[in-house]
Amino acid sequence: MTYRLLVLVVSFSCVACQRGASPAGGGSGRGRGGTAPNVTTATLGRISVERRADLSGTLVSPDQAKVSSEAAGVVRTVPIELGSEVRAGDALVTLEPRELALSLDQADSALAQVEAQLGIENRQQQPPDDTQIASVRQALANRDDARATYDRATQLNGRGLVSKVDLDAAETRFKVMEASYSAAMDNIRVLRATLQARRAAYDLAQKKLNDAVIKAPVEGAVAERLVQPGEFIRENTQVATIVQINPLKLRTSIQEKFAAAIHKDQIVDFEVEAFPGRSFKGKVAFISPAVDQTTRTFAIEVLVDNPDRLLKPGFFAKGSVGLKVDENVIAAPDDAVSTLAGVSTVYVIENGKARQQVITLGAHQDKQWEVVDGLKGNEVLATSQLNQLATGMAVTTGEGGAGRGRGGRGDVAAPGADPAAQPSTSQAPAGDTK
Repeated sequence: MTYRLLVLVVSFSCVACQRGASPAGGGSGRGRGGTAPNVTTATLGRISVERRADLSGTLVSPDQAKVSSEAAGVVRTVPIELGSEVRAGDALVTLEPRELALSLDQADSALAQVEAQLGIENRQQQPPDDTQIASVRQALANRDDARATYDRATQLNGRGLVSKVDLDAAETRFKVMEASYSAAMDNIRVLRATLQARRAAYDLAQKKLNDAVIKAPVEGAVAERLVQPGEFIRENTQVATIVQINPLKLRTSIQEKFAAAIHKDQIVDFEVEAFPGRSFKGKVAFISPAVDQTTRTFAIEVLVDNPDRLLKPGFFAKGSVGLKVDENVIAAPDDAVSTLAGVSTVYVIENGKARQQVITLGAHQDKQWEVVDGLKGNEVLATSQLNQLATGMAVTTGEGGAGRGRGGRGDVAAPGADPAAQPSTSQAPAGDTK
């Protein structure tokens, strides 16, 4: 029994020696061999942090036109190719114009007939008054003559100089001439309506002839070329698709928690897979007034200048938008921060002893971490030998001793240290949180 107790005491003493502590527990605040670790230190700094909201979306053309033919005919020429850049008014497709020209001549002839009946000598002239039209003037004159004859016959009949038969004949002639005048006026009204119809038909035939040259309605690039020379196409046949490529729109969504911070003209930075490492910029142009109840996001559209045509509609873009800048934010250097299993800690040096403190990290910039919670801002932090420190351990600072530890954030243990006292793995600090 005494022999077994002696073996246990010897074993405990060896383990205690390996850990740099006496079997009796003395010097628990010292490092290996009873010497306090020598660490480098740093004070907390103050930085300015730009708050940003992540976003992703698709680049689209703000103006896309599916151009169709407004006239039927045989395609004569197609002077465009896929990817060709066109300006508004440039010819896309030309149709054979002969049949359309004949239709225009026919409409012109029909219009000229009506104009002649109305006494119109100039195509731009407005129709004259009814009393200036020859047929109306003739009918009016005949009516007035018949009325005068009837009035005279009435007077002479009263004197017994004209028989009742002659009076009735004069009255009948007057009624006939009055009806002829009414018919002439009705005919003039019909001619005026016909004039409007013939002019509309002429204008339509003229338009059809002009439509034999199908032109680009907007500036952009040809995304589709859908017809070939010699092909017969009917009206409303799509011949090409044109997309505007400068500027483009980035359509994306933002989380509802950023609704109060998003406004027009904010700068958006983004990247596309086609140009890795290259950043593009745009400005917030349009903001949806409603939040999607399923995704809890609201849509925005960003205008992106594309003068060199590098970006194409359909590209997937990923980036962020600047919200605000927070000044005088507490920041800890990279070397002072250790992160294990998602928990970030630092060692605060107070009165020659180390104290482990759990902190909450924020943004990362210029080799410094924003400290959201856990520190007041006046602490001194250890930046080396972090893998050898523990709460309550005495430390020394300065140039002497072990100096700056290798890595400072969970490096492998130094020779002779107890592996059980070291963390099994080391992890980099948590990523930048927005």
